[in-house]
Amino acid sequence: MTVVPAATNAFARADRALLRVARTAGHTPARERRVRAFSKLGEHAAVWLALGAVGAARDTARRRQWLTATGTVAAAYVANTGIKFVVKRRRPQLDGLPALISTPTQLSFPSAHASSSFAAARGFAPLLGRRGKAYIYPAATAMAASRVYLGVHYPSDILAGALLGTLIAGATTS
Repeated sequence: MTVVPAATNAFARADRALLRVARTAGHTPARERRVRAFSKLGEHAAVWLALGAVGAARDTARRRQWLTATGTVAAAYVANTGIKFVVKRRRPQLDGLPALISTPTQLSFPSAHASSSFAAARGFAPLLGRRGKAYIYPAATAMAASRVYLGVHYPSDILAGALLGTLIAGATTS
């Protein structure tokens, strides 16, 4: 029975170590400002909901698919928020490395930025042209990763959020 706690402790240590690397490697004031500005676009899934609204307005032939995918982003955000209030994992705190952005709650797991971003990527990718498809998953990944860089999520929060968003979009869009 000590294997599970040992594995859990090892996972928690690795999660924290990866967070520390993300919070210290490649940081400059200018880069931190750019990442913070980019990450703010993902607050409450705003950038993805806006993308869906623009897609629905411009692509009238596939408006229903755009609206379905946009609804999926909203559903992923709502589901994520519900899970956060059940799990109640606190946001990371590293000595000497305060978070670089404020958050609406002190709850961390899973990442809403990751869940809404990956729901958007999975839902919108079939609707985007070749060029858009080439950018949507890297944009979703960057949005999710920005939260670890800024010190408001553990890497495992991002992984769980990305999985949640991908699964919800997979179940609701095709």
